[in-house]
Amino acid sequence: MNASVAIQILPTTTNEDELIRIVDEVIAYIKSTGYNCSVGPFETTIEGDYDGLMEIVKNCQLVAAKAGCGAMATYVKIAYKPEGDVLTIEKKITKHHQ
Repeated sequence: MNASVAIQILPTTTNEDELIRIVDEVIAYIKSTGYNCSVGPFETTIEGDYDGLMEIVKNCQLVAAKAGCGAMATYVKIAYKPEGDVLTIEKKITKHHQ
């Protein structure tokens, strides 16, 4: 696992229920990919191989658009280590959830 990505999709809408519905569809897509992920209150973190994660980042926006989102802001943070493993989600946060 040479990468981890934190992604936040912010649909441009003032309707909170609609915003949550669209974000929920994006999260469902991320979970369906089979990659290890952690959903937080502001972003979802995914870990795996760099190329696969970049495909997921692209598709998240397409999923939101298909869900009826006419415009969105997408924020992405990437940890990448071409020749090795990045720190895992488990190693970073497990101690904080006990």
